This record gives sequence, C-alpha cells and structure tokens, in this order.
Amino acid sequence: MERKLILRGALAGAVAGLIAFVFARIFAESQIQAAIDYESGRDAAQHALDEAAGLPVDHGGHELFSRTLQANIGIGVGVVLFGIAMGALFAVAYAICLGRVGKLRPRNLAMLVALGGFLAVYFVPFLKYPANPPAIGHEDTIHDRGNLYLAMVACSIVLLIGAVLLGKRLQPRFGNWNATLLALAAYVAIVGVLMAVLPSVGQLAANVEEYGRHATETPLPLTDDKGNIVFPGFDADTLYEFRLYSVAAQVLLWGAIGLIFGPLAERLLQPRTARTEQAEPVHNA
Repeated sequence: MERKLILRGALAGAVAGLIAFVFARIFAESQIQAAIDYESGRDAAQHALDEAAGLPVDHGGHELFSRTLQANIGIGVGVVLFGIAMGALFAVAYAICLGRVGKLRPRNLAMLVALGGFLAVYFVPFLKYPANPPAIGHEDTIHDRGNLYLAMVACSIVLLIGAVLLGKRLQPRFGNWNATLLALAAYVAIVGVLMAVLPSVGQLAANVEEYGRHATETPLPLTDDKGNIVFPGFDADTLYEFRLYSVAAQVLLWGAIGLIFGPLAERLLQPRTARTEQAEPVHNA
C-alpha cells in the first residue's frame, strides 16, 4: 500500500512540477533575465574600474550551456525532478498521517498534508531566507547560505511535526479547535525565536568584512574611488516580482500535488464497491 501511495505521489509531483515550470517560464523568466542583464552590466562596470586602476581583470569564459537551453530544458527538468521528489515525500507524510489525524476523507487529508508541506518546506524558510534571482549572493557565502537554509527547512519540518503531536495530546483536554490553536501558537512562537537567533545572510562574516553589516546580500550601488555611483544597485521591483512569482509557483506546485494525489489515493484506499454504494441513492421498498 505504501509503495503504491509513493508512486502516485511521484506521479502527482511530476505533473505539479510541470505546471509550476510553465507558470515560472511565463511569469518569472523576465525577472531572471533582468537579473542576469544586471549582473553582466555590473561586471562590465567593475572591470572598467579595475582596468582604470591598473588591477588584473578576469574576463571569464564562455557559457557551457546557452541561456535558451538553461531557461527551457535545464530549469524545466530541474523543476519536474524537484516536483517528483516533493511528491514522493508528500506521499510518505500522507501515509504516516493516514488514520492518525481524525476521520478525514482521502482528498481532504491530501490537501491538509499539501498545506503543511508548503508551509514547512517552503514558506516558513522563505520568510527568513527568501529566494533570490541571479546577481544576488556572493561566492564566498554560498556554503554558509546553503547550510542556513537547510537548517531552517529541517527545523521547520520538525517543529511542524511537533505541533501536530502537541495538538493531539491537548485535544482530550481542550477540544479539537482550541488544541489546534494552541499547537499553532506554539509553532509560530518557536519559529519566531529561531528566526531571531539565526543570522541574516547580510550578517555573514564574508559580507560584513567586505560590505559592512546589512540585512541582505542585495547589491548596493557600485562606486568609484571618489564615491561616485557608476552603476546602480539592484532594482527593488525586479526582486519583489521574482519573489512574488516564486511563492506563486510553490503554491501551484503544492496545491497541484494535493489536488492530483487526492483522487488517486481515494481510488486506492476506498474499494470500488464502497464508492458505488456512496454514489447510488438508497431506495426504500
């Protein structure tokens, strides 16, 4: 049974990943391209400053894959594979919750687990470490940023599981509604403390040493040795729209997983005879 659920979860994740990719390709690609153009322009301006100062300049090499290939096949395959992985994990969580969170219909439980997955895996970590387009982020902090984000994801998932268990323990004493609110409040409070303790990416040692203490790694205006701005900082509208579309794509991904997986799980879990009896009206003799 569990294996069949996981296979259905992977299938739902693949379809959901394709849907999310199509959305991102239509709406978010322009922001990604704008960020790449900004990065190229800023690098050119930095090279000009370095050459004027007599410093060695690294002109870089050619791209191994074209931008067109990256924006279509590369990102598409990556998003679909991510969807498959999330769908399989979703199915595992669904199997664990099955029969342990009340008498919910398979479709209702699927949407509830999808909501939990969206919140724990993506949205809560996003609030502390939001997604960034190209041109934002320094090479020296990639390792630290990756570790911090994974730590935030792991803590968010563990805390959500703990909140569910806490709600079940409080249910006999406070009732289902109050127990849910108390467990949710505990989750929000602990997550808030965790976000306050973890450092912002702008406060990492490499950033503080080179740029000073900031909240983010968003590039500031590039200036020459006299303090004149030779290239502007990163456009705030581009960053806002990229993050907005990133959240929307994840909403589509997790929502599609729940909507697609629900009917598949219902057909598997409910015998055909039971579904037929529910569909046929009862006639009195």
